[in-house]
Amino acid sequence: MKNLIVGYGVQGKKRAKLFKKDSFNVFDPFSKFSDFSSIDEIPFKNFSKVYLCVPDKIKIDLISFFLKKKLDVMVEKPLHCNNIKKLKKVLKLAKDSENILYTAYNHRFEPNLIKLKKILLKKEIGKIYYCKIFYGNGTAKLVKKSNWKDGHEGVLFDLGSHLIDMCLFLFDDYSAKFKIVKKNKFENNSSDHAIIHSDNTGVYYNLEMTSCSWKNSFNLDMLGSKGSLHVENLCKWGDSKLTIRRRKYPAGTPKEKILIKKKGDPTWKDENSFFNNLNSKTKNLSFKKDLYISRQLSLLKK
Repeated sequence: MKNLIVGYGVQGKKRAKLFKKDSFNVFDPFSKFSDFSSIDEIPFKNFSKVYLCVPDKIKIDLISFFLKKKLDVMVEKPLHCNNIKKLKKVLKLAKDSENILYTAYNHRFEPNLIKLKKILLKKEIGKIYYCKIFYGNGTAKLVKKSNWKDGHEGVLFDLGSHLIDMCLFLFDDYSAKFKIVKKNKFENNSSDHAIIHSDNTGVYYNLEMTSCSWKNSFNLDMLGSKGSLHVENLCKWGDSKLTIRRRKYPAGTPKEKILIKKKGDPTWKDENSFFNNLNSKTKNLSFKKDLYISRQLSLLKK
């Protein structure tokens, strides 16, 4: 059984690198690499999984279409719909189906974020007071060239969905309510810089994102009662550093431990393995996450 990649832009090509040449086909009516000129030409019985790498506005309808064709579906983040009833309807279809629906958030498989989560579960730095994340890349010009990318909510949906998901992954807290601190359109019609925060839980979240960071940057700082945690860089861009600092009482230089993950991005492969291993007992893991993130994005859009 083959894999079907729908949408052969940046994300579709990244997904294609996971497969051997003869193990996938492409459907994209706007790409010269498409193996089919229309969706009706696709021999669905030859495929077991479909990877949806398409604009947000057509995701819901395509998910419904392919689930009814008995294919497992991985869809690129975010799975968002302004009509929450429509989103709930497709999630119920997936729940009732024998097939899988999974929304991709590959940073959940970032090695140093996985290590950080283990430290949090052990409560090694005590009560968490504050979590600040900055995620920046230099894609503003590329976004401007894309009519559909520059026509929606920009970094709020693109990077903001990642950052909200990181908070879910690290804290498993669905009570945080995010609000806009600042939103800018420096070069694009859509937002290319934004800051959001949440102050209604025990942890204060401050999340900043931009496509105007000319050197790709990722920094996470977390303060706790017994110390602090710091992540510098994602491993796709270079060596990623996790710093663990143990508080010295009553004051002074903390004890420090540094862990380095060498450059090399395992997240796409690891996430795909996770997707392939989902089964009838675990297939609904992401649905609560999808509803929460979609609601937060709708509030941030207002």
